[in-house]
Amino acid sequence: MTHLDAVIALAGEAGAAILDVYRREDLGESRKDDASPLTEADLAAHRILVAGLGRLTPGVPILSEESAQPSWAERSGWQRYWLVDPLDGTKEFIKRNGEFTVNIALIEGGLPVLGVVGVPALEMTYAGVRGDGAWRIDGSGRNAIRTRSMHGRGSAAQPVTVVASRSHGADTVAQWLETIGGRVGAIETRNMGSSLKLCLVAEGSADIYPRLAPTAEWDTAAAQAVVEAAGGEVLTADLEPMRYNAKPDLLNPHFYVLGDPGYCWREVLPD
Repeated sequence: MTHLDAVIALAGEAGAAILDVYRREDLGESRKDDASPLTEADLAAHRILVAGLGRLTPGVPILSEESAQPSWAERSGWQRYWLVDPLDGTKEFIKRNGEFTVNIALIEGGLPVLGVVGVPALEMTYAGVRGDGAWRIDGSGRNAIRTRSMHGRGSAAQPVTVVASRSHGADTVAQWLETIGGRVGAIETRNMGSSLKLCLVAEGSADIYPRLAPTAEWDTAAAQAVVEAAGGEVLTADLEPMRYNAKPDLLNPHFYVLGDPGYCWREVLPD
């Protein structure tokens, strides 16, 4: 897809602006109306992405977490638009643990068809295009990534790797792990912030990410594109494909990110 390299470059530009703030003692922190944190880095990245995407695809709507949200009457008519989280994982940014991302997705017909997830503090980027493949870009270059098979997983030597949020829903996930552990065998967990959790499944470092706490559509779309381009799937708790711009609110349902679509997930996942 012709836009991929330009979007990767734009994510890098936004990431550089984020790191300029990250290296300062004062992050310019404030609070939104919903009490969630906001920093000068969120706003700097937002300005770069909105301007850059506007130049790249004039006339294509851009929905950013830091934009004024359009009405459903307007948004429901969008068949193609950009969905952006300029700084996903603001809590991790404030903690300075490096687990924050720049998320850029192109949505067509309710599906994320292109996704770029920049990881500024780790100097790497994940990218995926539906039908073309997925890549991790770092100091070693651009390397194709694939989700991994569940074949042989569940033993002590090869446990099922479950990735979970570092900041949200820990108690619910703990209960979920108790239930699923008896069904899939040995489990290990990895905690991670931001959309990096989905990217761990995409690159084959984890097998499943259960998200049993609230998220917004801009939190997941870019990484969902990467996961699906890498051979995995993102399903709602009802095990239906997760879609975008299909209802008035911008909240996702609870969902699962699955690395191996051929595994018997429907038999082992809790009701």
